[in-house]
Amino acid sequence: MNLQALIFDVDGTLAETEEAHRRAFNETFVANGLDWHWDQELYGQLLLTPGGKERMAAYIEHHLDQDPQSWLDRIAKWHQEKTRRYTKLIASGEIAFRPGIKPLIEQAKAEGLRLAIATTTSRPNVDALILACTGKPASTVFEVIAAGDEVRAKKPAPDVYELALARLQLDPGVCLAFEDTAHGLNSARAAQLPTIIVPALYSMQQDFSGAKLLASSYQDLSVSQLAQLVEN
Repeated sequence: MNLQALIFDVDGTLAETEEAHRRAFNETFVANGLDWHWDQELYGQLLLTPGGKERMAAYIEHHLDQDPQSWLDRIAKWHQEKTRRYTKLIASGEIAFRPGIKPLIEQAKAEGLRLAIATTTSRPNVDALILACTGKPASTVFEVIAAGDEVRAKKPAPDVYELALARLQLDPGVCLAFEDTAHGLNSARAAQLPTIIVPALYSMQQDFSGAKLLASSYQDLSVSQLAQLVEN
């Protein structure tokens, strides 16, 4: 089998986490006396900007008509608070892996495939989610974790996938990436990775041209099917 590794995005891919992120943002805004409120429609627009700090900067620039550069210290502080709130929400057990993810990971491990993460989100968010969903530290489930706070440019730039590949010491042609957004797809493809797309709540209407496979659920996928995608 040519397939050697599976590389997963996190938010929207491993789990439907965006509503927990949105709640954590809104609770942080209230706690800091801000009259900001991100409803689902607005948050869907803001998700086109990858990264939590970058999302707040985009909101300040495009919705408040202010220069976000003068807000950078406050943005960093609020983002740290938001991360703490998010990890507490995740630890409470509100979020689970998307259907089919856990069996796919177990099957991949049984077949000797290596597992990695390449995500825009920060490492504490990754650790909180994997621990909550599996009861195990993230590093015991995924051999390699490349997070957004470790790279210069976030998705759709290829940086985080290139970091994951470097740590795996593998050619992209023997790996598969798993994503839920067009930004993620473009990031993985820029790193020369064939990519499986399973859309999530906020990405159903996006353009996934160029995906190796567009699936409606992870329950439809098997390791043997994925191996054929790499060999063809």
